[in-house]
Amino acid sequence: MGVGQRSERYPLSRRKVVCALVGERDDLLVVAGLGAPAWDVAAAGDRPSHFPMWGGMGGAVMVGLGLALAQPARRVMVITGDGEMLMGLGSLATAAVQRANNLAVVVLDNERYGETGMQETHTAFDVDLARIAAACGFSIAGSVRDENDLGPALQQLAHDRGPVFYDIKVRAEALPLVLPPKDGAYLKDRFRASLLGGEAIV
Repeated sequence: MGVGQRSERYPLSRRKVVCALVGERDDLLVVAGLGAPAWDVAAAGDRPSHFPMWGGMGGAVMVGLGLALAQPARRVMVITGDGEMLMGLGSLATAAVQRANNLAVVVLDNERYGETGMQETHTAFDVDLARIAAACGFSIAGSVRDENDLGPALQQLAHDRGPVFYDIKVRAEALPLVLPPKDGAYLKDRFRASLLGGEAIV
């Protein structure tokens, strides 16, 4: 099997993984990286406590880290893709140094740049994001490749002291778009109202 065929063989579907990650947890603060991860989070149920990144490729972990440091009593989960994570590798070092124990980072790794034509990313050539996170100093850093790995990872991502990092291998698949709201000011106000109380500006 060639490198280019590998991601089609991963058994996990990204939408099912995201549904398992966010579930019905209204207490979870979610930062969704641009592109497919944002669509996946929206498909799991758009909530005021979810902040989809419509732009700023490479910035999802830093947004999540700032949120985790500002809200130490809340669990913060960043859900992003391998292309976005590769652009922001330096953010893993910063997150590890800051030791935000309420931060969890999930990479939905289909080994593709989904927004620009499904070209292979470096993870298709054995770049190991989990080992990079571990080398940076994440308290927990692991990889998921099938259903057997997923259950324990979900528990650690939801509950263990962090920062926690998991690279979850998913199939490269074309899925219907489920778009969150596109207005950045609205998303900011909605998230702020959800976090701090009050009403969002509409």
